[in-house]
Amino acid sequence: MRESDLLEKLRKIERLYAGAATAGEKEAAAEAMARIRQRLDATSKVERAIEYRFTLMDGWSKKLFLALLRRYELRPYRYARQRRNTVMVRVPRSFVDETLWPEFLELSEVLKTYLEEITNRVIAEAIHADGGEEEVIPGEYLGR
Repeated sequence: MRESDLLEKLRKIERLYAGAATAGEKEAAAEAMARIRQRLDATSKVERAIEYRFTLMDGWSKKLFLALLRRYELRPYRYARQRRNTVMVRVPRSFVDETLWPEFLELSEVLKTYLEEITNRVIAEAIHADGGEEEVIPGEYLGR
């Protein structure tokens, strides 16, 4: 996958969660984000924001999630002594359930696939072409 393909795929996902009318809709990313932001504003008027704690397992996921929160003008934070992979945010439940989390999961999967493809290609070209897993041998591991 080329970087331009990745960017287009991410934009399509964004349009999907913005409620695009048709699959072939060619709206700008800014318009899609504006629709989602309007939905969040409307939801915030009728539904109380609650505090969420998200635990993200790797740095790439955390960066993506923080960018998504900030795009929607949400304020991510964490409390003193919370782990660095913890992200807190106050947001209405329906926005998390219907938009934020599903969009994050889909974007994360696309980005993870892209990063894995790049990693495999760079390792194969620069280090060694055999990128397979290690051999599993029978026997018991004795902890040495």
